[in-house]
Amino acid sequence: MKDFFVTDSAKFENTAVTSFFLVSQISAREKKGGNGQYLALVLTDRTGSFDARMWDEIQEPFATCAAGCYVKAMGRVERYNGRFQMNVQKLRPASENEIDIVDFQPATQYNVDELWNELNGYVDSFTNNWLQKLVRAFLDDAELGTAFRSAPAAKVLHHAWIGGLLEHVVFLARLCRRVAPQYTNEVNPDLLVTAAILHDMGKVRELAWKSSFTYTTEGQLLGHITIVIRMLQEKTSAIPGFPERLRILVEHMILSHHGKYEFGSPKLPMTPEALVFSALDDLEAKMQNMRAEFAKALESGKQPDEVTDFSRSLERPLLNSKAYLADDN
Repeated sequence: MKDFFVTDSAKFENTAVTSFFLVSQISAREKKGGNGQYLALVLTDRTGSFDARMWDEIQEPFATCAAGCYVKAMGRVERYNGRFQMNVQKLRPASENEIDIVDFQPATQYNVDELWNELNGYVDSFTNNWLQKLVRAFLDDAELGTAFRSAPAAKVLHHAWIGGLLEHVVFLARLCRRVAPQYTNEVNPDLLVTAAILHDMGKVRELAWKSSFTYTTEGQLLGHITIVIRMLQEKTSAIPGFPERLRILVEHMILSHHGKYEFGSPKLPMTPEALVFSALDDLEAKMQNMRAEFAKALESGKQPDEVTDFSRSLERPLLNSKAYLADDN
């Protein structure tokens, strides 16, 4: 983790600092009086942004740095027109091994290693060896597993932060394990947890999150459901003897997990596991949206027991019932 963040500026006023930043904007401008050019930048990390100016020796930084790249900057933190900025003396592109992405993007509040271990523990407890082999083929894949640990679950909506996909999947797996015993005659618990782990796996290729949350070209053209169905077909074909009917059931749960055609679901849930899973996935996503709306209301100055502004994602205003009853308790 880097030592200096944008929100630390007040503590470092008139002090030289060296730190890593994401370049949000960069341009060469003419100095007053026609004495050459200077660099005007906006430097960003997860806590915010501030302006920066580099007055001398700008040719190499301007040629090697662009908007969206990470840089190492050395300069003095100063106040100008009531706002903090950095007077940069040195600037160079940062190498990949110098950057920890959680310094620049919102990240899960939970320990990723603990979430990962918990998820693997669920897979280890499977009684269905075929489903265990299938899920292991995804999680043990070096490329997929690494991306899965850091990917956001969305660009904007629920769990839109580094590690958000893993967090969402673990929370959903917990729900699946708790609900499955209620329907022992209808629901296969291993099948339910398999859907929890694999349903959004396509997002590791649908989304890009190196410097900002965006959609890849593949993601825009195909979407995460189509992508994960292709992944599933590749993984099952590499497992000799994988049962065809079991593959069809897993595919159906993925294809139907959005629940309704108007929500982008190619199929409606038609099996007990698909119906339960779709409901739990919708619940877990909506509860995270609700937490985010409560937090946003507090940041805007509302009291915890006040009704929030209208939530576009949930299409209604909301009330934190626990806070609302706190005085009575």
